[in-house]
Amino acid sequence: MSRRCNLILDSCCDLPYRIIDHEGMSFIPFPYVMSDGDHLDDMYQSITPEQFYGKLRAGEASSTSQISLPTLMELFEDAAKKGEPTVYLCFSSNMSGSYDVACMAVDNVKQSYPDAELYVADSGLASFAEGLLAHEAIRQWNNGLTARELKDWAEEARYYVNCRFVVEDLEALARGGRLPAVGAYLGSKLDIKPLVSFDQEGKLTLVGVVRGRKKAMKQMVEFFQKNFDPSQGEHTCVIGHADCADDLQKLREKLEGTENGDQAQFIEGVVGPVIGSHVGPGMMAVCFWGPDRRSSVSLTDRIARRVKSE
Repeated sequence: MSRRCNLILDSCCDLPYRIIDHEGMSFIPFPYVMSDGDHLDDMYQSITPEQFYGKLRAGEASSTSQISLPTLMELFEDAAKKGEPTVYLCFSSNMSGSYDVACMAVDNVKQSYPDAELYVADSGLASFAEGLLAHEAIRQWNNGLTARELKDWAEEARYYVNCRFVVEDLEALARGGRLPAVGAYLGSKLDIKPLVSFDQEGKLTLVGVVRGRKKAMKQMVEFFQKNFDPSQGEHTCVIGHADCADDLQKLREKLEGTENGDQAQFIEGVVGPVIGSHVGPGMMAVCFWGPDRRSSVSLTDRIARRVKSE
């Protein structure tokens, strides 16, 4: 190992805990609240997925909040005191205020330690898409990227994460303000399943709707078949579910049956309590390295962005 910095990940990456349990790596659990009080999303170290989703299926609500400033300041201050360069790969800034809080924590710590190398990298992703980026960030970290290099790598690599999520219930998105309640009600009556991804700004975007779960799964498989290219050297594929393990196995079999699908190296995960609070039971996802998502932006929009950056 030739690590040259510390790496911090958060629980919204929804990876299995064993993958992020490394010496020299820190993990920040996001908070959530249920009827029995405050909890931390510790990636199912203190509760099982069955227990959490059992409560949701029984009608219990779960709310979430951003990571606190004191929590982040403690991590960054400890790194600064030790003189250890550190980068935090953060949940999308357009889906949580935690990115802004992390940047504030860095600014505060640097008032006392102005030479500290502390960085916050915006993943622009969430859940298993963030997990795919985090998984490769761990490899790059092990290979010896500096903190600054790792931040720059992550904020470029995020655009090559290709993903599709299917949500079982449109009402779950409505509760999070992603869809009008009337549309969610009608959608549930028509058995409409939304297909969701991320735009270039790190926001959730609706990329399609189909009637029925089988058709949604078919669209996910077709998306994978079109865009997964192992000849580029990246074979890792993160798939996951929110309390629908049997359906995930069916999806995996279909993915493996596609052209080049047998070359995918699958990592399976379960949606954690924080993301699960917003998507509800039944979500499935497939995430893999693929084409640059910025290439889908129109020519005129690309020109406008270039002008803004200049």
